Amino acid sequence: MILPDPAELKRLAASGPDVLRGIAAELARSRRLPQLEPLFAESPREGADPETELGACVIGELSLRGAAWRALPALDAYAEQLRGVGHPLAWLPDTRLDLEHRFGVRTRGAGRVRTARQLRERFPEMPGTERGAAAGAAAHAVPDAARSRAVARAFTAGGWAREPEARFFALPRPLADEDFGMAFLRELPLDALEGEPGRGGMSACLTAADDALNELYSAACNGGVDGRPQHGAYARLYAWRGLYALMDLPSDTPFLEAARYASGCRWLRFMAFTPWFHHDTADVGLAMLDPSRTRAAVLAATDTGG
Repeated sequence: MILPDPAELKRLAASGPDVLRGIAAELARSRRLPQLEPLFAESPREGADPETELGACVIGELSLRGAAWRALPALDAYAEQLRGVGHPLAWLPDTRLDLEHRFGVRTRGAGRVRTARQLRERFPEMPGTERGAAAGAAAHAVPDAARSRAVARAFTAGGWAREPEARFFALPRPLADEDFGMAFLRELPLDALEGEPGRGGMSACLTAADDALNELYSAACNGGVDGRPQHGAYARLYAWRGLYALMDLPSDTPFLEAARYASGCRWLRFMAFTPWFHHDTADVGLAMLDPSRTRAAVLAATDTGG
């Protein structure tokens, strides 16, 4: 793949930001680092500049691939200048973190979880308890539109069919780990869990932060059935912003500190055959209980090709 000239970049950028992001992903995949240096000959510019956007995305893609781009002075200087002009991708870590180990990994023979049985076969189920149901009924909603948008961004950017539901709750007292399950979620005022479930029922299973982060990344990177893939650099941005929002962490929290915090949270995957979900191409249900066990967050998303 040849390096596009500025005029071509402007033409491509006019057709949609995902086009440049796709070019960056291909360049990072197919070219050696020295071959990419001409992209970084000029300093990045503020605003919607196609050349700057391409350079930022290439660095983002290289970071995901574990490339040692910091060893090249031109790329190293460009990355520092991206921070100076306030480019959003400059917020991300320069290297791939351990929490991101699932990104882009395809598991043969597994595929998406589509049934409650598949969910229970891959993840340990959390049986519902009366204490959990009582805690869910006593929880108070904590509306936060900006936080909800950040959690949902991976799905809205990827063009999923329905606007995701992202809700936050405060509990009057700490919830025991064993009580954080479907009985708790069922009592929360969630549109996604309204109504009687169909034959598939409802299930909640224990998972971990890397699984939640990967679901956010995959939703944006691959895009919805009728959406546009955002590719690696921006998918990584939306995933981390979504995880921070789920955990209600300030954006200046260091990434390794955020990873440590995430490991202290309790994470669930859930599945519910309610009318809200499409039960077609993809459904995602995630819930988090914070380390204090007094705050919870829930994300539900669904996509369809119909």
